[in-house]
Amino acid sequence: MKKEQRYIGALALAINGLIALSVFLPKTALPAGINVNLLPKVNAVLNGLTFVALLAALLAIRRHRRDWHRRFIGVAFAATSLFLVSYLAYHFTTPSVRYAGTGYLRYLYYLILSTHILLAIIIVPLAMYTMALALKNEIGRHRKAARWTMPIWLYVSLTGVIVYLMISPYYVN
Repeated sequence: MKKEQRYIGALALAINGLIALSVFLPKTALPAGINVNLLPKVNAVLNGLTFVALLAALLAIRRHRRDWHRRFIGVAFAATSLFLVSYLAYHFTTPSVRYAGTGYLRYLYYLILSTHILLAIIIVPLAMYTMALALKNEIGRHRKAARWTMPIWLYVSLTGVIVYLMISPYYVN
C-alpha cells in the first residue's frame, strides 16, 4: 500500500494545488461566446448528487449490499470528479464572488465556508485512500477509514450546496 499512498499523496497535492492556483492566479480570458456563469449552479447540483449518492452508498452497505454500495460510491466519485473539472473551469476564468450578506448570516456563511474548505482539502486524499483499500480488498482497514471518510465527505458535499445557496444571490450574470 506504500506505493499507492505515494500516488494518492501526489494526486491529492496536485488537485489541491490546482484549486489553490485557480483562486489566486490571474484569470484567463475566455474566447468570445463562452459563458461560464452557469457553472456555480452546476457545481451545486454535482455536490448535491454526491451527497445523495453517498447517503445511498451508506444505506446500501448497512443493508450488506456491497454491489450497490460500490455503484453508489462510483457515482459519488464521478460526480465529484465532474465537480472538480467544472470548479476549475470556473475559477481559472472568473473572479471569486464575495459574500455580501450582513449580520449573523455573514458569520454563519464564513463559518460554513471555512469548515467546508478545510475538510475539502482533507477529504481528497482520504477518499482516495479509502477507495484504494476497498479496491485492494482490505475490507477491515477500509471500514476503519470509511468511518472517517463518509461523514467528512457527506459534510463537504452538503456544505458545498449550502455555500452556493447562500452566495448565489450575489453572482453577476
